[in-house]
Amino acid sequence: MGVLPFPKRGEQQVGFDRVELGRILDLYGRMVAAGHWRDYAIELGRDAAVFSAFRRTAERPEIRIEKRPALRQRQGMWALIGEAGAVLKRGHELNPILAPVERRLVKLVDE
Repeated sequence: MGVLPFPKRGEQQVGFDRVELGRILDLYGRMVAAGHWRDYAIELGRDAAVFSAFRRTAERPEIRIEKRPALRQRQGMWALIGEAGAVLKRGHELNPILAPVERRLVKLVDE
């Protein structure tokens, strides 16, 4: 994909706020500590902000966490998307979207 330039003045860009990014990176750090994830990418665009987590750098992301504010009034602006591109969970709050990954982390730590 490469490096994208900063948006020009006046262009809108969706991003994660400090609390949201802190929550996502906390989960990412625990998955790294469990030996499951090794890399991540953040994409900030006009329509969505996307956090992708990878098992290995060369693969497609195992999960993507998307924030799409345009869907806030519909099915919810948060989505958890699996490796195959299927929406695993969608909602209005971040914590319930991360719950399936949290459960997987508990299983990884118990093993």
